[in-house]
Amino acid sequence: MPRLALGALSGVLAGFAALAVAELVAAAVRPQAGPVIAVGGASIDATPAPVKDWAIRHFGTNDKLVLQLGILAVLAVLALVLGVLAVRFRRVGAAGVLLFGVVGAGAALSRPDSTGFADALPSVVGACAGALLLYVLVSRLTAVKRSPAPASATEGAGSDVSASEGWDRRGFVLAAASAAAASAVVGAVGRSLNSSRGQGAITSRRHVVLPSPRSPAQPVPKGAGLRVPGISPFLTPTGDFYRVDTALVVPKVDATSWRLRIHGKGVRRPAVYSFDDLLRRELIERDITLTCVSNEVGGSYVGNARWTGVRLAELLAECGVRPPSRGGPADQLVARSVDGMTIGSPVEDVMDGRDAMLALGMNGQPLPFEHGFPVRMVVPGLYGFVSACKWIEDLELTTFDSYDPYWVKRGWARRAPIKTESRIDTPKPFARPKAGTVMIAGVAWAQHRGIDKVEVRVDDGPWQTAHLAAEDTRDTWRQWSFPWRATSGGHTLTVRASDRTGTVQTDRRTRTIPDGASGWHSVVVSVE
Repeated sequence: MPRLALGALSGVLAGFAALAVAELVAAAVRPQAGPVIAVGGASIDATPAPVKDWAIRHFGTNDKLVLQLGILAVLAVLALVLGVLAVRFRRVGAAGVLLFGVVGAGAALSRPDSTGFADALPSVVGACAGALLLYVLVSRLTAVKRSPAPASATEGAGSDVSASEGWDRRGFVLAAASAAAASAVVGAVGRSLNSSRGQGAITSRRHVVLPSPRSPAQPVPKGAGLRVPGISPFLTPTGDFYRVDTALVVPKVDATSWRLRIHGKGVRRPAVYSFDDLLRRELIERDITLTCVSNEVGGSYVGNARWTGVRLAELLAECGVRPPSRGGPADQLVARSVDGMTIGSPVEDVMDGRDAMLALGMNGQPLPFEHGFPVRMVVPGLYGFVSACKWIEDLELTTFDSYDPYWVKRGWARRAPIKTESRIDTPKPFARPKAGTVMIAGVAWAQHRGIDKVEVRVDDGPWQTAHLAAEDTRDTWRQWSFPWRATSGGHTLTVRASDRTGTVQTDRRTRTIPDGASGWHSVVVSVE
């Protein structure tokens, strides 16, 4: 095998070793300090909003996995290049590996949740191990075994060194195989240790018993859920609820040590609450539909769940907070997550009487880690990027003029009430139903205003009123259906909704940025 190809292999093995050692060191520091996670997080922060939207639209909740695989693919290519380069310039190749360690360390230290210099250690130590291994392996490719034996003695089979090739074949194979095996073991141990770091949080969640809410949700009205095959269930199962956030590693927070601090402008009595403090308060339970601002027209990033928590307005009032309408100096409530995410909500909306809460439970169980355990914010009527902070640990009262949260810095709106929207769940796009009565059905939402009417149009025909399922509350979506007498041929089905304020869903198509997509949802079917 040509030496350049073996040099490329050396580079890949060095990269593998660097990542394995970094994984092990990250287990001693924190998983988020690993180079792939740190660089991935920095990449997310630096990615333009349209590109993020494209990734979410095409990869859905797998966007983070795609990002990490992309980072690994780029690292593999660069490792190949450095390995080939190192065959001629060993020190340059090794220095290249060290440079990537510096990049990883810089990314880790730049993260908003960085805990200090220790976050740089996984990348630095891993890069040093990778650079050393690359240097050693490439040395074997240039080392010549010196032997006093005459040339005639070296021409037979079984020689360890080829005088014409000029490299230590056995030494290279042994070093490469040993490095690969050791890296696999080190990486497995590191991954196992990283997984076990969250055991305390997992145990704390397992021991949580949610008290019966003092103000329980009303039973879902009979008829709120239509028996139409293919329609979204009225209450979204927890496992099916959408997840859109920037966390490459889901934070696992121990509820026993979790604290929430409330402070800032106009807070006359700053306070710190524990998880048990919240459990001892009067809990409310409400059915609330959440919507992500990244939801395209007809998209799936909307779900309805039963949330249990503490009224946020009551906590703020206890701290002496007043909304702007009552003379309060702060108009923005900035929520901070344990992973450094910041989300700003209008104080007026949070304290206007709606069921804004610090949620502790979802569908009768403690919050899943993916959805914010131990505590997250839920504010009916606002898109998630201005309300639904997960893994929350800090609430600061400030003003919109003095502080821009994470998404606002990236071109999204400061205020974003959820738009009136509707979706056709069945039939699916490009379905081929039989001629006759075909049930068109779906969901419509206008949280905190309520849905008043849904209309369906076939091709360019007139708008026809659909049947609305019973309403749970104005903060939940409503199912709807329309029996269509389908005739053979291709048809376009379109839906629009009207809310209780009289606003009719607009047909004007807009992008998700800056404040949510708009437009009518249509599907094309072929009736047989």
